[in-house]
Amino acid sequence: MPATTDAAQPTASRSTLDRFFRISERGSTLGREVRGGVVTFFAMAYIVVLNPLILGLSPDSTGAFLAGGSAPDLPAIAAATALVAGVLTILMGAVANYPLALATGLGLNAFVAFGIATLPGMTWADAMGLVVLEGLIILVLVLTGFRRAVFHAIPAQLKIAISVGIGLFITIIGLVDAGIVRTPEGAAVPLELGVGGSLAGWPVVVFVAGLALMTALFVRKVRGALLIGIVAATAFAVVLEAVADIGPKIGADGARNPVGWGLNVPALPESIAAVPDLSLLGEFDLLGSFSAIGVTSVVLLVFTLLLADFFDTMGTMVAIGAEAELLDEEGNPPGSQRILVVDSVAAIAGGAAGISSNTSYIESAAGVGEGARTGLASIVTGVLFLAAMFLAPLVAVVPYEAATPALVIVGFLMMQQVGGIDWKDVEIALPAFLTIVMMPFSYSISAGIGAGFVSFVLIKVVRGRARQVHPLLWVVALLFVAYFAVNPIRQLLGG
Repeated sequence: MPATTDAAQPTASRSTLDRFFRISERGSTLGREVRGGVVTFFAMAYIVVLNPLILGLSPDSTGAFLAGGSAPDLPAIAAATALVAGVLTILMGAVANYPLALATGLGLNAFVAFGIATLPGMTWADAMGLVVLEGLIILVLVLTGFRRAVFHAIPAQLKIAISVGIGLFITIIGLVDAGIVRTPEGAAVPLELGVGGSLAGWPVVVFVAGLALMTALFVRKVRGALLIGIVAATAFAVVLEAVADIGPKIGADGARNPVGWGLNVPALPESIAAVPDLSLLGEFDLLGSFSAIGVTSVVLLVFTLLLADFFDTMGTMVAIGAEAELLDEEGNPPGSQRILVVDSVAAIAGGAAGISSNTSYIESAAGVGEGARTGLASIVTGVLFLAAMFLAPLVAVVPYEAATPALVIVGFLMMQQVGGIDWKDVEIALPAFLTIVMMPFSYSISAGIGAGFVSFVLIKVVRGRARQVHPLLWVVALLFVAYFAVNPIRQLLGG
């Protein structure tokens, strides 16, 4: 009898898990969810290393570094980054049941570091207080239904364009991070292939080998293709570094090596675990910025943060839903209100933890490409982020060049949706086109969405069909006009 009970218990547990996350209902399996969660983690684990480099090496206007010292404290920032990403990603999985992971937003963290904390009179605590304030405002907009109403007001084909544009955006992220595409020094063109127009260096070989392996496994429909590719490419990179002593692109002395590793140098760590330093948590001043820079500047800065956060997440959750085939007929994901609530809480949590606004990550598409369809994948990713607080040395083994091929594969998958746009209807085709191209070319999801919305409204007005524009789209288009002109407005107001 005991043997029968023990044997039945795993089946009952799987059934409960399946019902809670709707795994079978969404056409997935437990194995796919776990693999998808692991792939998403590896696709975005770089943020644990990169966020400290962006926030930790720049002093505020008083000369103090983040974490309150006279010198950078990167381990504390890394620990807080992993903690908040882990907790909020688990929350996304448990509350919203959506395969979406969250972490400190790239672009937003740079804006906080170089555009806010360095303003005269501002401290890091003041800057993080602005992030918390922005998150609170977004949460109010979500709870009142405004954010969801705006989302539902967007035409379905523009939602497709957002998804396609994000596919191109994450593709160029992968290519740039891997060094396949670069900004040439002293040249007239903005981008070029490799170094001087040709591929060079062993790290590029790792990327190409990883991409080739993932492609081969993917077309042969091998389960775990992306995860296998990341692990294999990382092992290859570790061997290459051990044999060739390649080193980073930028050394500790500032020396540049164009054929070096982009971020992590893939060498086996001396130790696997380290005790996390969580002293940064709670280092924010909610209202300190008002006395430091004045009400006008505060309003403009919060507005800039808010608009970027507001629409980045909307675009990301549509793209993930489209790739996972979870969207309804109007292009809306299931449980969109819960997704937006968790994302708003993430912005608040990021500021309160002193590591900038946390937001939904498009790299979650890598996990979806691996088969993830439910929040269980997010919980797996979140648990790995929590483990990364202690296993930061092990996470640092995976270089850009081994993880970014997965983004290129997923970019291809998302690009396939472009056929859902009516390219013969200029009223939707031109805004869709601008949405798609502006994301990768401006390196901003928000800029692409804004270009699409503004042009959509403009074309409707020019063709005498202004009444066809949803009232909320008028509001959003005007807000984006202000967003694009925020610096001239700030100068005009003397902020």
